[in-house]
Amino acid sequence: MECKIKTDVGTIFISEDVLLKVVGYAVLECYGIVAMSSKRAKDGIVEWLGRENLSKGVQIRMVEDQLSVDLYIVVEYGVSVAEVCKTIVEVVKYKLESMTGVKVRGVNISVEGIRV
Repeated sequence: MECKIKTDVGTIFISEDVLLKVVGYAVLECYGIVAMSSKRAKDGIVEWLGRENLSKGVQIRMVEDQLSVDLYIVVEYGVSVAEVCKTIVEVVKYKLESMTGVKVRGVNISVEGIRV
């Protein structure tokens, strides 16, 4: 999937890989996040990911010229999961819209685990 933004002077194409990395780095900047995770639906195994492979914990799709983001995260034990998720939604939306110009329709978060 490639994101296309039309401007007065031309068209900007942003690759899916760039969008995934922007989201991944924005999430890992938030307090309370231990790691991103990738859930393989066929066998239910959760893989722990670090900074080297951020795109596996993020799924994006275009819906009516807006970006919808799905995140799979692992949070730190003892923090408010609701507050961490609220912060992630705000940061991801701000970073995507300010860095790429793409409008964000929504950010869906799936907490896959808690780690001490």
